[in-house]
Amino acid sequence: MSKILKVRDVTDYSRYLGCADQHPLICVIDYAEVSPIRHSLNSYGVYGLFLRDDADVELDYGCGKYDYNKGTLLCVAPGQVGGKEDDGNRVTITGWALLFHPDLLHGFPLEKRIREYSFFDYHINEALHMTNEERDMLVSLMRQIRKELEGKTDELQNIILVNYIELVLNFCQRFYNRQFITRKIENSDILARFEHLLRDYYDRKLQLTLGLPTVQYCADKLCMSANYFGDVIKKTTGDTASGHIRRFVIRLAKNGLAAGETVSQVSDRLGFEYSQHFSRMFKKLENITPSEYCQQLQSR
Repeated sequence: MSKILKVRDVTDYSRYLGCADQHPLICVIDYAEVSPIRHSLNSYGVYGLFLRDDADVELDYGCGKYDYNKGTLLCVAPGQVGGKEDDGNRVTITGWALLFHPDLLHGFPLEKRIREYSFFDYHINEALHMTNEERDMLVSLMRQIRKELEGKTDELQNIILVNYIELVLNFCQRFYNRQFITRKIENSDILARFEHLLRDYYDRKLQLTLGLPTVQYCADKLCMSANYFGDVIKKTTGDTASGHIRRFVIRLAKNGLAAGETVSQVSDRLGFEYSQHFSRMFKKLENITPSEYCQQLQSR
C-alpha cells in the first residue's frame, strides 16, 4: 500500500521538509536549503507550483508517470496526487516550490479566476518546459514572495501575497502560450489526429449510441486532459475544440442535405437527440436554417 503524505495545508509539506513555518496559508521553499530530503507521494489540499533544477526524476502524477526534467514546472491543484513515494533514502535536489491554500484567496477576484488557469488541470505529459529566462523570472518572483513572508505582518500582507500569486500565474500562462507557439508542428499533428478521430467516430457510427462527439471524448482518445487539448486547438486554429467539432458536424450535415436527405434524416444520422437541436446549431453557424439551405441548393 502506498505511503501518501496528506498535504491538507502548506505546513504539512514544509514541516515534512524541515522548513520553518512562514505563513499558515502560503510557503515558498528553496530545495537547496533543505536538501537532502526524502521523496514523498502527496495528496494535495493546496495549490502547488514545483520547479526542479536538478537531474531528471520520474514522478507519479495522477494515474501515470511524469519525467520531471531540468527546468520544468509542475502545477498541482487541490484533489490531485503527485510526487514519488518515500523509499527511505535521502536525495539532494535543487529548485523551488510555491504552495498556497485556497483559503488565502477568499474575498479576492483570483478565487474565481484561478479556474481560468487551465494548466492546473493538465495531465502528466503537459508540464511547462521553461527557457532559462522564464525560469529566472519565476525564481525572482518566488524570492520576492519569500521576502514578503519574512517581513512584518500587517493588514496589507495578504493583499500583496495574492497579487504576487496572480502575477506568478499570469507569467506561467504567458510561458505556456509561448510553449504552444514553439511546439506548433506538434500541435498541427494533434489537429490532424483530431480530424481523423472525428471522421473515424462517424465511420464507426458511434454517434448512434454515444450521440455527438464531445471534447472530453476526443481528449481522452488523444491521451490529453480536456483543458490542455482545448488550449492546443484554440492556439492552433483560433477556434475552441467544441466549435471545431460543431463545424465538422455541420460540414457532414451540408453534405447530407446536398445529397437529398431530409432535415430529420440528417439530424438522426449525425447523432442529434432532437432535430430542433440540429436546426438550432445549423442556424447559429450558417445564419440560415437547414430548410433554407436546401432551398438555396434547389435554386442554383
